Amino acid sequence: MLALEFVSTVRATRSGLVDALSDLPGMTGWGRAHAAELGLGPDFTATEELRREVVGLRQAARALFARAVAPGPPSGADADRLPDFAASLGLVNAAALAVPLAPRMEWPEDGSPFAVNVPAGGADESSRIRAVLASAVISLLAGPERERLRTCPAPRCVLYFLKDHGRQEWCSVGCGNRARAARHYRQHRTG
Repeated sequence: MLALEFVSTVRATRSGLVDALSDLPGMTGWGRAHAAELGLGPDFTATEELRREVVGLRQAARALFARAVAPGPPSGADADRLPDFAASLGLVNAAALAVPLAPRMEWPEDGSPFAVNVPAGGADESSRIRAVLASAVISLLAGPERERLRTCPAPRCVLYFLKDHGRQEWCSVGCGNRARAARHYRQHRTG
């Protein structure tokens, strides 16, 4: 799901937070990896202005995700650095409205046809990319999946995820193992 992948460009590792969009090669690589969804060609190369605009949109999207998981805690990645909710909502809506989207059919030789939403107008590349990303965020947060949106509570994890079943607590098996190990360590250290 594009919206989750977009807000997950901020991750945590043992050495701290990693931002996949922190530089031009990272933004270019992420854009190329999502070229079909974003309506980009294989030779896409990010500019610094585009990178800054996309990162600003991501922070706004993370602010909206934080509100969506309330009363639970937002992701620890940037909860203290998120923009104002009203400004974030305005930015996401403005980005989505800047370029209308239209369905485009893709039909791989060895697969079934599928539709992707692509910018319908002749807007600049940054506006087109941000329109697709903002629309994906709106679709997730305004749709039924919002009820399943959670913040992973595992130590050092900063990701959001969609809860797939009633007992799911973490974004991945690895995070679940880390959380159980941390709980075991706390119980035996103090006991």
